[in-house]
Amino acid sequence: MEQIETFINENLMPYAWSFAMAVVVFVIGIWVAKRLANGFKGMLNKRLDPTVANFLGNIIHILLFVFVVIAALDQLGVETTSLVAIVGAAGLAVGLALKDSLGNFAAGVMLIMFRPFRVGHYVEVAGTSGTVKEVRIFATILNTPDNKVVTVPNGPIIAGNIVNYSEMPTRRVDMVFGVGYDSDLSKVKQILQEVIAEDERCLKDPAPTIVVGELADSSVNFLCRPWVKNADYWGVLWDITEKVKRRFDEAGINIPFPQMDVHLNKVDG
Repeated sequence: MEQIETFINENLMPYAWSFAMAVVVFVIGIWVAKRLANGFKGMLNKRLDPTVANFLGNIIHILLFVFVVIAALDQLGVETTSLVAIVGAAGLAVGLALKDSLGNFAAGVMLIMFRPFRVGHYVEVAGTSGTVKEVRIFATILNTPDNKVVTVPNGPIIAGNIVNYSEMPTRRVDMVFGVGYDSDLSKVKQILQEVIAEDERCLKDPAPTIVVGELADSSVNFLCRPWVKNADYWGVLWDITEKVKRRFDEAGINIPFPQMDVHLNKVDG
């Protein structure tokens, strides 16, 4: 029994104490790191754009987590200087294996630096449209108009075209109305002008554009392009389209649509 007690006291107890201290350091360190990261994020939100604040907050959280892990390993007696060298070598190998993820990280940094969009902007990126919810380290989170959450990697975003529909305060509504060749063009233009003038959401400056844009195969196409505030875009587009159809019907103006004439020949049997 004395030999067992001696073995436990000399070999197991020191390691058990070190292990217990490492667990304590890790648990408390994770809690403190989370609180500090949230504190930094809250402080940054008061001074910076939410996009930048969230991005920097996530980076700070990761750095604090790495620091906690190293501190816990130090309690176990692991030589941290050697660990740093090992981590560096492993990081190189992992970096080569995860070059796409690192590319997304670099793209995220560029998005934060150049800021082509911000949280709350409606954008079209990498073939997806939606409102920006968050720009994370590796991906950007979008909320689509039908309330879907889409995660788009930052790499394809920075490599492709970025269409920001919210950056400018005003936006042009492009509409095309086709009428028959027998229609009175002056009357058509007058109706379009009246419908635009009656809608208070359509801006006077810049002035709306109402012109004949094309002599198509079966219709004369009018281009109707009023300017509106960003928030009014969809409402104006839908309301003007409906009002124009009603006014054309009241004035007896024909709106052509594709038709097919089928002729049947009776064959005597």
